[in-house]
Amino acid sequence: MTKTDGAPKPRRNIELLLLLLALSVGIGANALVGVDQEKAFDSDFWFQSSLLAVAALLFHVVLRLRAKYADPVILPLVVALNGLGLAMIHRLDGPDSETGNDQLRWTLVAMAVAVAVIWFLKDHRILRRFTYISLAVSALLLLLPLIPGISAGEILGARVWIRLGPWTFQPGEIAKITLAIFFAGYLSSNRDLILLAGRKIGPLQFPRFKDMGPMITAWLVSIGVLIFQRDLGSSVLFFGLFIVMIYVATSRVSWVVIGVGLILGGGFVASRVFSHVGLRIDGWLNAFTPEVYDRQFGGSLQIVQGLFGMASGGLVGTGLGQGSPNTVPFANSDMIIASFGEELGLIGLFAIVLMYLLLFTRGFRAALGTRDAFGKLLACGLSFAIALQCFVVIGGVTRLIPLTGLTTPFLAAGGSSLLANWIIVGLLLMISHTARSPVDTTPLPPGTETDTRQAVPAIPGQPGSPAPPANHANPD
Repeated sequence: MTKTDGAPKPRRNIELLLLLLALSVGIGANALVGVDQEKAFDSDFWFQSSLLAVAALLFHVVLRLRAKYADPVILPLVVALNGLGLAMIHRLDGPDSETGNDQLRWTLVAMAVAVAVIWFLKDHRILRRFTYISLAVSALLLLLPLIPGISAGEILGARVWIRLGPWTFQPGEIAKITLAIFFAGYLSSNRDLILLAGRKIGPLQFPRFKDMGPMITAWLVSIGVLIFQRDLGSSVLFFGLFIVMIYVATSRVSWVVIGVGLILGGGFVASRVFSHVGLRIDGWLNAFTPEVYDRQFGGSLQIVQGLFGMASGGLVGTGLGQGSPNTVPFANSDMIIASFGEELGLIGLFAIVLMYLLLFTRGFRAALGTRDAFGKLLACGLSFAIALQCFVVIGGVTRLIPLTGLTTPFLAAGGSSLLANWIIVGLLLMISHTARSPVDTTPLPPGTETDTRQAVPAIPGQPGSPAPPANHANPD
């Protein structure tokens, strides 16, 4: 392999330093919570801190062995967010609550699954072979909560959980990953078909009606989730994921215009047909109206209490363990952002949002760096899924948009979300490893007809890529 001065470096030592800083943030937050509860540095603190530190360092060792060119910033960011979430959930635990310990167990399981993804998935492009299998798996996952016998029934107005013994699980969280794999595989293979000329209206060129099949299918899937599972958040997430991925694949604003129109139309109809959607919108628009605030179902008490909690935190917050976030319903899950806003203040919230912003940009950077269309679309889709989830949750808590049932990635209590988002981290690390790995440019020996090296497929028009052969269509 020829090397140049600009050859990429693994940068695993930088990751180790950042990882130690991230662990100090999460463990330090847990220590502050313990000080307030008068049980600082007890055996539970050291046991929990040791487990988190060992898991993070083992993850780092696996990256050194299997993905040494992976992005060095992604893992520390996620560990810091996860550590802060564990500290806040432990802080909100009552005397008989085990939510914090359950979250720690889910964290260890999720990190182990992400390590398995990195260890066994040698190349993310292998997933392209399972494009339509991913679609079938997605449909199965979305149908599971509706199947009698394993369905957990309606919980808090939504049917999105299944029951596995004493545990409940939300298969829709895994479905966002399999849907992203399907969209990436389908769009990278059918981009030329989707780009066929359609009718031009003003500056926008709209696709032909027969080419809108995938958009209509995604819209119907999201409406189906809204109708049968009564889950507004997942419906917005699934359809928003497809809109962004098809825009990245085609660069046509017309797809975004059509998608936004379908979202607004579907939301308007849903607010008129389904009472739970109408109540959420009414609670958003008229949050401070007494009759809406006092309403037992679909009221605005949760939103208003969260707003007052963040307002009481002010600029620097009351301090970890010094506020009263327990007065807000679901303070450790749906409203954990309000809990952080009260105890860390506006500055603390800005720091958390900045960490999310850095995580998104590192995912998009991996998408820009990888040399295959499937990897670009998959990295964009997975990064945007986390970004959209954060926007929907934080927007709902701050009353920018109606409140939904989504959880804040890595922070909020919820094993399903934690597992799915750690799997996304594993996939992003693998894609970034491929993007940053040096390309083998050693000349072949004379007489060699087939290059057996695993080269990254080039994309026509990209700097350093050869032109495609004549009369040969490149699906990427």
